[in-house]
Amino acid sequence: MTSSSWAAAACRAAGGRGRPLDEAAWLWKSRKSSNWGSAQMAFAITVRSVLEVKGGTVWSVQPETAVFDALKLMAEKEVGALIVLSGDRLAGMFSERDYARKLVLQGKSSRETRVAEVMSTAVVTVKPQDTVQECMRIMTHNRIRHLPVLDGEALIGVVSIGDLVNSIISTQAETIQQLSGYIAGKYPG
Repeated sequence: MTSSSWAAAACRAAGGRGRPLDEAAWLWKSRKSSNWGSAQMAFAITVRSVLEVKGGTVWSVQPETAVFDALKLMAEKEVGALIVLSGDRLAGMFSERDYARKLVLQGKSSRETRVAEVMSTAVVTVKPQDTVQECMRIMTHNRIRHLPVLDGEALIGVVSIGDLVNSIISTQAETIQQLSGYIAGKYPG
């Protein structure tokens, strides 16, 4: 995903105003202190923006799914965690960490154990309007790598630490490009 794609998604999430990085440019102009830089601009990007670029595909299993089948799905989709849904309600998450700590270390069989027996049930969630910075703080504090995104009661996606880092890197690259253009006298403002 290019930095322009992240920037365009940020613009659409902010209401589609003007050029792709108008939101970041506005944030830059409205900074409150002299040490307010591109990292803070990147952190101001919302979960909604990240999902617009990443997409809202959610890989899930039911609580009664065999752990072996959940692991096969994780490998096939190249994800580190799955949402566990009971009907359409968020019941928990099943991650590689759950597998390693709650199944392998306890000598259980993945073919005979159900996801419900080893999933994490105290799931921390975020809202679409939460920022990348808030998500990073939540992940660090809770020592987790995936956050389901709920819009009201509806599950609309999952963001991982990798998704957040990618959005920060892309936003910073775009900011550097804009500032270089500004220094060279090419800034349209």
